[in-house]
Amino acid sequence: MNIINDTPQSYAIGIDIGGTSLKCGVVNELGEILFSFLVSLSEAKTEEEIINLIVNAITQCTDQLGEPITGIGIGFPGLIENDVIVGGGVNLPGFEQLPLGKILNDLTGHNIVIDNDANLMGLAEVMYGAAKDSDDAIFLTIGTGIGGAIMIDKKLFGGYKNRGAELGHTVIQQNGIQCACGGRGCLESYASVTALIKYYKSQNTSAEDNIDGKTIIEKYLAGEDHAIKTMQHHFDYLAGGIVNCVNIFSPQKVIIGGGISEAGQFYIDELTQRVKETAIPVSFSNTEIVAATLGNKAGLLGACANAFQKFKKTEYAV
Repeated sequence: MNIINDTPQSYAIGIDIGGTSLKCGVVNELGEILFSFLVSLSEAKTEEEIINLIVNAITQCTDQLGEPITGIGIGFPGLIENDVIVGGGVNLPGFEQLPLGKILNDLTGHNIVIDNDANLMGLAEVMYGAAKDSDDAIFLTIGTGIGGAIMIDKKLFGGYKNRGAELGHTVIQQNGIQCACGGRGCLESYASVTALIKYYKSQNTSAEDNIDGKTIIEKYLAGEDHAIKTMQHHFDYLAGGIVNCVNIFSPQKVIIGGGISEAGQFYIDELTQRVKETAIPVSFSNTEIVAATLGNKAGLLGACANAFQKFKKTEYAV
């Protein structure tokens, strides 16, 4: 069977929307970014103004590319169902029960697909990054909170109506610490960078107020007792969350993203050792824990990968 692509080269526009800016760019199907740029959202005070900035960015991309596009993928920091922003856009005005996909399709005439930004970061790592040789993978981004994504057969799995894959809110301590989601004992409450800093300050009452995760890791590598205890606590709880993912999904790769994943190979090694000791051996037998490789390009690349998966037409000829 020969696969004949409908065009020699396909392009998609990706838009990664954050709380203060959006990144927009054009990507080809190989995951090569032809160009990208940032648009500040600091002056946009309304939902309509942000939508106008998105439309303008799309127009700038199509004008600069001068070629047909397969579609437009958008990553948004919230809960998305069938290209409708259900809610959760942190620091963004409005965006509650908003059919953003239809609005942008009406305004631009292009195919639009929208998903959660953490989901798309995970998809990017499977299609173009740390897990591109894998079909089934779990992605965890460790930052202020913990975002997650599940990829099965190289496609995002979000549960019914895209309401699942909240890996940061798996409960690892019954009746534990109060979480921002309203629950208690969530992985995020114990293993996020926010939790790391909070625990360090509880151990070292003379810690500077503005200490961050990078500084704690530096202190850990330098052998400071408080930092060692803090990082051991962090590794233990994060590994516990990963064990749950491994025992349920037995993925080929568990990808760790977020700035803390760039700390060094020791970070991945510490997690691997703990997960190997605790996970069901047969479930972990084909799993590798790896650091994400795409950094701040992941959101843009994942948005485009999502557009290619949804809109790219392929003809099959025997």
